[in-house]
Amino acid sequence: MDTNTEMVAQKKDRGFTLVELLIVIVILGILATVTVFAVRGITDKGQENSCKVERRAIETAFESYFADTGNDAANLGALVPGYLKTDPSARWTFTAGSPPTIAGLGDCATF
Repeated sequence: MDTNTEMVAQKKDRGFTLVELLIVIVILGILATVTVFAVRGITDKGQENSCKVERRAIETAFESYFADTGNDAANLGALVPGYLKTDPSARWTFTAGSPPTIAGLGDCATF
């Protein structure tokens, strides 16, 4: 065999260069960054929808309570267990009045 052919064959078997590995790492970093921001947007939207659904469930429970008793519920705890499974007071506040108001706390503060 020719000496040049042997040297070329040996160089091909040496693996990746440092530059090639760095390029792959940079590309993977960019893809990971894009994925993280995409997932963050999805979870934010999920939280927003969860708060909207929970608020509507509380409003429906108040309406059902009023339809059954003819009175407004004194607090959120009065809706458990007949109208809600659990007391939503950890995430929501209720203020009696005309009309009564339901305000979110924590994650649901903007709803």
